[in-house]
Amino acid sequence: MLLSEKNLTIIIATFKSEKIVEDCILSIDEKYPIIVVENSDNISFKKNIEGKFKNVTCHLLGKNLGYGKANNAGIRLANTNFVYIINPDVTLEKETIHNLSSELQNIKDFSIASPLETTNIKNRNFGFFNKNNREEIAQTPMEVDYVDGFSMLINKSKFEDNNFFDENIFMYLENNDLCKRVLKKRGKIFLIPKSRIKHLGGKSSYQDELIREVELSRNWHWMWSTFYFNKKHYGYFFALSKTYIIFFKAIIKFLFYLILFNEKKEIYKMRFSGLFNSMTGKSSWYRIKIK
Repeated sequence: MLLSEKNLTIIIATFKSEKIVEDCILSIDEKYPIIVVENSDNISFKKNIEGKFKNVTCHLLGKNLGYGKANNAGIRLANTNFVYIINPDVTLEKETIHNLSSELQNIKDFSIASPLETTNIKNRNFGFFNKNNREEIAQTPMEVDYVDGFSMLINKSKFEDNNFFDENIFMYLENNDLCKRVLKKRGKIFLIPKSRIKHLGGKSSYQDELIREVELSRNWHWMWSTFYFNKKHYGYFFALSKTYIIFFKAIIKFLFYLILFNEKKEIYKMRFSGLFNSMTGKSSWYRIKIK
């Protein structure tokens, strides 16, 4: 298989990412079409990004619908067999796509693949659901259980039901959920070590006035998604066994910091709230408060 501008579209889901997304786009060869899916109704952002880059089309969702819905929208808009989903805080090396294409030519069948992220060597962008599996990084393509959502090359032909990201999940573990479903259908997921990217991490929404709100949102959604993911794939009581200690710790720490009038109380309030809403079957409703 050879990736080319005829069969590959780059998809970048954004939200308040004006300060960081242009570096991402500049790292991509301009021959490849790019679809930016913006989680807002920011017309000026759309006009600016499309005016600067001839290979970019910006689609506005109207409001913040989340990572999964945004990428699903981009996948539906793409008229190519392959879509490469990346976050706005990812940059490609000069040979990233070339090396990805070259290595995949020797693989007959894959559903998802990803280059190797080289910025954070302690937290690699791949893994295994079996915690005992600690395979070292090889030089050749490695079959893995999952790759991180900030870098996913998707072979659309392997998703005949068009069932990509679970739109019930607003943020976090969408990639694990997708990969889990791929494995259940005996699909294959590969890491391509010779193809490399850089990921800044936590920089997708890069506006100073949103830092506090982003942190609160992350705590809420991480807890909500953790329970939801485990319930979906392993059952309610398994999810409960994995999270009940976190739940009670969040309550205790919230009360402790409340007595001290410490702002950390808000973090633990978010953790408790996210878990409680997921445990009780509520939707992933929390959104960043923007003035």
